[in-house]
Amino acid sequence: MTWMDVLRMVVVGIGATIVMDAWTQTLKRLGVAILDYALLGRWAGHLRGGTFAHPSIRHAAAIPGERLLGWGIHYAVGIAFAALLLAIQGPSWLHRPTLLPALAVGAATVVAPLLVMQPAMGAGFMASKTPKPLQNCLRSLATHTVFGLGLYLSATLMMFFEA
Repeated sequence: MTWMDVLRMVVVGIGATIVMDAWTQTLKRLGVAILDYALLGRWAGHLRGGTFAHPSIRHAAAIPGERLLGWGIHYAVGIAFAALLLAIQGPSWLHRPTLLPALAVGAATVVAPLLVMQPAMGAGFMASKTPKPLQNCLRSLATHTVFGLGLYLSATLMMFFEA
C-alpha cells in the first residue's frame, strides 16, 4: 500500500464516520436515544486505572476531557474499520469501490459494540441489560450498515478528486 493509499484510507474512514454521525443525528432529532461519545471517553479514561467494565458508565466518575477523547476514539475506530475493509479487499478497492464489501464490513463491525463496548459500559452482552435489547441491537446494526454505506460513498466521492 502506498502512502497515498493510506491517506485515502484515512479520508474514507473519516468520511464514513461523518455519514454515520449524520445518520445518528437524524435519529436524535426523531427522539431516538444515541450514544454520547463523552461516555466512550469516560470509559477509555477509566482504562488507565485498570477498570474495563462498569455497572453503568453514566454513573462512573467523569474524566477531564472525556468528550474530546470520546470523539477522537470514535473517529480513530472509523479509520481502523476502513483499514479492515482494505485488509480484506486490498487497496485496489479504493480505486474501484464496490458497495457490497463496504456494506458487509460495515455490518460486521457491529460486533464491537454488541460484544465489547455495551458489556463494558454496563448495557450487557448485546444490550441485554437495556429495556429493549432487540431494538437496540437492530439500531446498532442499522447504524453500522450506514457506516458501510459511508465507506462506499466516501471512496466513490474521492475518485472525482483524483482525476
